[in-house]
Amino acid sequence: MAELKALIFDVDGTLAETERDGHRPAFNQAFADTGLDWDWTPELYGKLLEVSGGKERIRAYVQDYLSDFQVPADFSDLDAMIKHLHATKTTYYKQYAAAGKIPLRPGVERLLNEARSEGVRLAISTTTTPANVQALLENTLGPDSLNWFDVIAAGDMVPKKKPAPDIFEYALEHLDLPADNCLAFEDTNNGLRSATPTGLKTVVTVNEYTKAQDFTGAKLVLSDLGTPETPFTVISGDAGNATYFTVNLARQLLA
Repeated sequence: MAELKALIFDVDGTLAETERDGHRPAFNQAFADTGLDWDWTPELYGKLLEVSGGKERIRAYVQDYLSDFQVPADFSDLDAMIKHLHATKTTYYKQYAAAGKIPLRPGVERLLNEARSEGVRLAISTTTTPANVQALLENTLGPDSLNWFDVIAAGDMVPKKKPAPDIFEYALEHLDLPADNCLAFEDTNNGLRSATPTGLKTVVTVNEYTKAQDFTGAKLVLSDLGTPETPFTVISGDAGNATYFTVNLARQLLA
């Protein structure tokens, strides 16, 4: 039986409903500010989420949906426009986080605190930018919460984004732990595909954007992490008698 030593969390859609409450409206505001008549509806955004990374998502949208698009004269090329849009989007995202518009998902804060109290280390493995991670954590868990995590692997710290395994490999390397001693938390098929090649067992907490995706290979697929008052729904896998996610359940999943 492998000993549980660390929990590794994705951010967007896993710690909080950031895609729904933060990124999508921030993208749309950035488009409007730049004079673009683009509107990423929830349905369209769900499709675009198949591409990991905000800058990559903008590029895919232009290539797949706007074959005749001409870059506005304000920008030297598409790369410059994408960089501007992404930076503007990040500014709005941080404003939304500061205003309390991006709450944590059920059970997240409880599980983080339980892990800390039991000496289980914490890490983050995400494609979102470090600035977005900082904005979310500081405005939901407090200014010291960045220090709760031994490793924050984020954004462009690795060459390839999910579903490539690079970001989880980075986290494991900097934790100096084998995958057998860690449990990953994700919300997307891309995230699961990223974690699996590293040997990490993965718990998936679905959301409206990802609930129909294929999570074959996940150790457990849940509606959320649950709380004592609001139990989770088990979609696949065996949670035993648990009704909300605990460190003890994490240990059982590594057995």
